[in-house]
Amino acid sequence: MKASKPSPRPAAHALPTVVAWLGYGGLIPFVALGAATVLAPDQRTLWSPALIAYGAVILSFVGALHWGIAMTAPQMPAQQRSLHYVWSVIPALLAWPTPLLPVAAGALVLMLGFAAHLVLDLSLVRTTPLPRWYLPLRLQLTATACICLGLGAWAAGR
Repeated sequence: MKASKPSPRPAAHALPTVVAWLGYGGLIPFVALGAATVLAPDQRTLWSPALIAYGAVILSFVGALHWGIAMTAPQMPAQQRSLHYVWSVIPALLAWPTPLLPVAAGALVLMLGFAAHLVLDLSLVRTTPLPRWYLPLRLQLTATACICLGLGAWAAGR
């Protein structure tokens, strides 16, 4: 039996304003805490754990995106749906112990989790109709979060 092709992506719509505000607004703690770990070394013991804790919360949230997409994409094959359901809980499992790790190790685990999620996002947009703004937004948010976590790890090692 020949596999059916996925439906084309929805028409190119601009990034909804509320999504832009929430997505980019969610970067404010990453940027502020990442900068604070570098610019306020005397307070690093406060800012670094806060950065890791925020990263853990956001990685857990991002994982849930795949649950929602799998749940609402009727054309998604059952095997792919199962993969996305399983994946959706893995970021939370990766994230929860990171505040207990040394800052650099916690940041590395979070960065790897965000990168893995982005790889699955790349696969997802090839097979599932998603808004055209989804992947560029995910790329920008992931890159910024990872840069800030990297700064926090670098500062912790100084």
